[in-house]
Amino acid sequence: MPVLDLDDLPSALPRKGALTGVDAGEKTLGVAFCDALWTVATPHSVIRRTKFTDDANALFALMDERGSTALVIGLPLNMDGTEGPRCQSCRALGRNLLRLRPDLLVAFQDERLSTAAVQRTMIQEADLSRGKRAAVVDRAAAAWILDSALDRLRGA
Repeated sequence: MPVLDLDDLPSALPRKGALTGVDAGEKTLGVAFCDALWTVATPHSVIRRTKFTDDANALFALMDERGSTALVIGLPLNMDGTEGPRCQSCRALGRNLLRLRPDLLVAFQDERLSTAAVQRTMIQEADLSRGKRAAVVDRAAAAWILDSALDRLRGA
């Protein structure tokens, strides 16, 4: 299955099924899931990156456990909408995951300012300290990415 544009994802998906969101950083993969009806994205966990195959297997195990039908990877576009080295790395992650699991559906979602938005929310609404924010920001950013994708998929 090729990497899809997020707008093409609904026609490729079964009408029900959990989706997985990923915030791909250099050292971690933040992971979030949504329910089978695509109503809410929930932060789940963080995978500490080591070797690609180990990281991929850990992600696939989480996806299988949740019955996930597709993967939405955050795409860190530059503020002007262009793609830089981090985007290339995220696209390579999607391609490499497809090599290990060719039937996987992969799409990308613009994640500009996701970490900043999540941190702002954690400071203003949850009043979390810097240390506590660091422990949850990656998985919360994955949920933010997935929630943005859900809004697009639902036409909101």
